[in-house]
Amino acid sequence: MKRTIELFSIFLAAFLLLIVSAPLVDAAKDKEKEENKITLPKNVLSIVKTNTFPNAAEEATIVEPSEFTKKLLEDVNVPIENPEIIKLLNESQVKTTRLTLGFNAEIFLGRWPLYYESENTSVIWDYQLINENELNNQKGNEVAELHYLQHRDKEVQGALMNKIKDPNMVKTMILQKTKKKTQLPLAFTTRVGANTKLNNYYHVPAKQYGVLQAYVPAINEKGQIVYGDVYLHSKGSTVSLKIKNVTKHGIGAWIPIQDHVSFSFILK
Repeated sequence: MKRTIELFSIFLAAFLLLIVSAPLVDAAKDKEKEENKITLPKNVLSIVKTNTFPNAAEEATIVEPSEFTKKLLEDVNVPIENPEIIKLLNESQVKTTRLTLGFNAEIFLGRWPLYYESENTSVIWDYQLINENELNNQKGNEVAELHYLQHRDKEVQGALMNKIKDPNMVKTMILQKTKKKTQLPLAFTTRVGANTKLNNYYHVPAKQYGVLQAYVPAINEKGQIVYGDVYLHSKGSTVSLKIKNVTKHGIGAWIPIQDHVSFSFILK
């Protein structure tokens, strides 16, 4: 009886610890997510409703792994986030029969970028100048108002900062990780159409000259891209993934913030 009470006490203590610790873990995750989220300053405004060139959202490629692929990814010792690898494994058909029992084989699937590690995320608010509005009130006697009106179509490109193997795959992984981290509408290409405008008025006093500059802001992302040789290993009825020759390479990227404009108002 005493033994039963002791076991029950241990079980109850473990259960209570689980109940108490679970909210703390969730709170820590929420706090980290909130800390990573970038707050836009007051001079950065959304043009998503007034942009005369509607931008299509550049969604990061998300490929759901099949049950077979999930098992392979769970047992591998290196994270694999590259959607192209997951797609390749989803399409693989590996069947075992009695004839394969005791048979060993290793198939080289290639050298791939496996995942991206983010190290530093910052914002360049004046990444690219796209427009200037001017108002000459030097001969005026009253305050005049200047507002934003886009003169010409503008396309703003992001880019990787250095040359690297499989740049499109690397871009996809960086975009996926950075969008999740910042909670911002990011894209490697964004456009602002002519005649896009906002009702954000700036006062130009009498006897002065006002200039309103508009910029597309961008994320400056830096981290490490991890490469490895991927092998599909078969031993009897067991199939597994093996990653060899893992290397890390420093990488950086500029990623424009879509449908947002950063303003700088200058009086002369």
